[in-house]
Amino acid sequence: MTPMTKRIALGCIADDFTGATDLANNLVRAGMRVVQTIGVPQSPLDVNADAVVVALKSRTIPANEAVAQSLDALQWLQSMGAEQIYFKYCSTFDSTPEGNIGPVTEALMQALQTDFTIATPAFPDNKRTVFKGYLFAGDVLLNESGMQNHPLTPMTDPNLVRVMQAQTRHKVGLVDYQVIARGSDAIRARCDELKADGVQVAIVDSLSNDDLVTLGRALKGMPLVTAGSGVAIGLPQNFGITADSTAAQLPAASGLQAIVSGSCSVATNGQVADFIASGRPALALDPLRIASGADVRAEALAWASEHLASGPVLVYSTAEPSAVREIQGRLGVEQAGAMVEQVIAGIARGLVEMGVRQLVVAGGETSGACVQALGIEQMRIGAQIDPGVPWCFASSPVAAEGVHIALKSGNFGTPDFFTKAFARLTA
Repeated sequence: MTPMTKRIALGCIADDFTGATDLANNLVRAGMRVVQTIGVPQSPLDVNADAVVVALKSRTIPANEAVAQSLDALQWLQSMGAEQIYFKYCSTFDSTPEGNIGPVTEALMQALQTDFTIATPAFPDNKRTVFKGYLFAGDVLLNESGMQNHPLTPMTDPNLVRVMQAQTRHKVGLVDYQVIARGSDAIRARCDELKADGVQVAIVDSLSNDDLVTLGRALKGMPLVTAGSGVAIGLPQNFGITADSTAAQLPAASGLQAIVSGSCSVATNGQVADFIASGRPALALDPLRIASGADVRAEALAWASEHLASGPVLVYSTAEPSAVREIQGRLGVEQAGAMVEQVIAGIARGLVEMGVRQLVVAGGETSGACVQALGIEQMRIGAQIDPGVPWCFASSPVAAEGVHIALKSGNFGTPDFFTKAFARLTA
């Protein structure tokens, strides 16, 4: 393939790998041809694209490291001619009180020499809405949704103005639902009012996809947009791009099928239970056995070799919050998470070496570890499985002909996601 020669319209920086594919998925649905890179590219892209999403693993690392990585990504995207920059974070806005959403936003604003941007994690397709500055997950506030038990970034305050203000020196304001209802001109006027009052970051309400499309029009020409993936559906129109199914075309799928899961979210717990209830083969990993030095990777691959020929298999470390807390208490939060991620990543690589060419990975941190273990540098973005989760296609040193891979955020997907994913790919 020839290196990319066309200047890109939209340059995106995502703070984790599943979030990157979530964003890319929405851009593809709106007609953009999208390439996702794993980290900042060291070489030209393989294909032409309207948008590039640089996937970082920066959500939970120290803020100064997240800032440095994000600025490196910005510099590369600017070298590709990006007309607008999009900083993407999770639709649950999860972070620590110190960041990293606020510090990265500040640094990007400074580098782009802009004194105003917006922030909204709204993604109605996945039941994330913002009303009067409060983030809802379905019918409940964020802090009642299970996110208050997140092992790394528990979210106990649903008020996004307060959450953002705690992370930034910039004054934070609100563009509420009443302004959104009056249209794009009203949004721009409200932003001007906020800027005159010294506000530099505005949380924006959004209750529907129509709200996001309206907001998207208002963001035309804004140097920096910060958001979850939802706003992406309203931006391609600003570059004269409309929905086109050919943007999602990938090579035909083949090979064995497998799932690896390291997420402990409520949604993924349900998906694991649904897969097991269907009678398909599933293997649970024991973090304490991993910590004891047992060769859990080899055991899992030996088990998988007995079942892969009959259909998809699942290897998982998913657990209820109480079990997660017990393991963290014994091993420490960071050690427990990193240890399990690396074992699952090693299993994912081993599965691909055994002939798996259709791989689903559940969990943001787990996805990052697996993609790195597979040596994937760029991914083409395909059709959506569920809101926020597309199939992708990537080259890998352990799969010369390429591998189809889906990176699922822990909170995304219907209960039957694992089985539905393979049916959608081969349909």
